[in-house]
Amino acid sequence: MNIVFSLDQIQEVAQQILGSNPKKIILFNGEMGVGKTTLIKQLCKSLGVQDATSSPTFSLVNEYYTTNNQIVYHFDFYRLNKETEALDMGVDDYLYSGNWCFIEWSEKIANLLPEEYSTINIELLPDGKRELNLV
Repeated sequence: MNIVFSLDQIQEVAQQILGSNPKKIILFNGEMGVGKTTLIKQLCKSLGVQDATSSPTFSLVNEYYTTNNQIVYHFDFYRLNKETEALDMGVDDYLYSGNWCFIEWSEKIANLLPEEYSTINIELLPDGKRELNLV
């Protein structure tokens, strides 16, 4: 799936992503500031998370509950120095829980990822729009 969108269309984009039945583990790739966290916030909202969402840059993971008691995990591994830090926090328990896992900076834990996941690549275009590719 390939989508070009502006940030005011992010709600529709989140619906399209979820409607395409991605794997529950989704890796988000893109440069700093491209909108990965903004998209993840909207995906959480579209899944029924009503609590405030934020980037887990310092905590590494945030846990949210949807209105129908699904769990959504949002990871940000930007500040991770070694994969062993992710293992120490129990990342494998999260990844194999069957719950939604939205992961930023997944390249920092490349050897720990399960075999099946979806990937969203986001690129900022010269006109300020984003190009999203879901694989």
